[in-house]
Amino acid sequence: MTTRNIDEGVRAELDRLRGSIDNIDAALVYMLAERFKCTQQVGHLKAHHQLPAADLARESRQIERLRDLAEDARLDPAFAEKLLNFIIAEVIRHHETIAANPDAVRKP
Repeated sequence: MTTRNIDEGVRAELDRLRGSIDNIDAALVYMLAERFKCTQQVGHLKAHHQLPAADLARESRQIERLRDLAEDARLDPAFAEKLLNFIIAEVIRHHETIAANPDAVRKP
């Protein structure tokens, strides 16, 4: 069956679901942008007080917290951990950039 031969009811349901997915994707992008605005401020604070870019104890607590949230939400905790590790790596990269040149990245 090609996409041209899909029943109109099925097509309408696919479109509805895909519209919801698109809205959720947009919300995720905006939520990540807000999160990074906060972490940029943390980076400036750390740079100003000469604190390290990474905080392994905090990261460990956050990973455990997110795994618990994922389980409650019926999301694979391993996936949630991979996602958070990816985000944390980007945050640390930002913090290192800010520490190297605090004026290069403006505070939001």
